Amino acid sequence: MAKGIVLIDEDRCKGCGLCVTVCPKHILRLAEGRFNAKGYQPVEVTAPEACTGCALCAVICPDVVFTVYRQRRKPKRVPAAA
Repeated sequence: MAKGIVLIDEDRCKGCGLCVTVCPKHILRLAEGRFNAKGYQPVEVTAPEACTGCALCAVICPDVVFTVYRQRRKPKRVPAAA
């Protein structure tokens, strides 16, 4: 499985929670007891090591707060024909 890294621009986040609902690994949540510069509870990553880099959070986000990086998979070796 691919490994991903999610960066969040918390000050742009309005805390709508759309990204939380679409994350297949359920690693996003709205911050509890913490607010951004606009007074909203921003989204945060709870388990960054579980991110696959699918970028569904970035696709659905209306405020473009996500930057997603994905490591390339190593190609599978195919045995040489004899």
